[in-house]
Amino acid sequence: MLKNEEISYYKQRFIEPKPYFVYNDALFIFYKNMNMSDNKPALPDHLAGNPRSPFFVEECFEHQIGIRLNGKERTDVEEYCISEGWVKIPSPKALDRRGQPILITLKGTVEAYYV
Repeated sequence: MLKNEEISYYKQRFIEPKPYFVYNDALFIFYKNMNMSDNKPALPDHLAGNPRSPFFVEECFEHQIGIRLNGKERTDVEEYCISEGWVKIPSPKALDRRGQPILITLKGTVEAYYV
């Protein structure tokens, strides 16, 4: 049977790690990243990356979002709609009269997920 001191020693040593450690006389402190929580909002059916759009949801952009179109990963998506099956990507060179890139619509099966 273990004594209380031995239990607390093993508990501190192996079960409850300290939030810091010392290496070569330097103190390293672990900070919990606030964005790593699992409290991610559900991704909406229609989401836009432009803050001026009515489909912009700021809470979703606190985490990284991945988009697949027809099974291929897309990294240049500005807006998507899962139910209608399209994504909008910016044109490489063409700009509108306000200087914003013209968006090209690509259709297919759209999957949105958190990375």
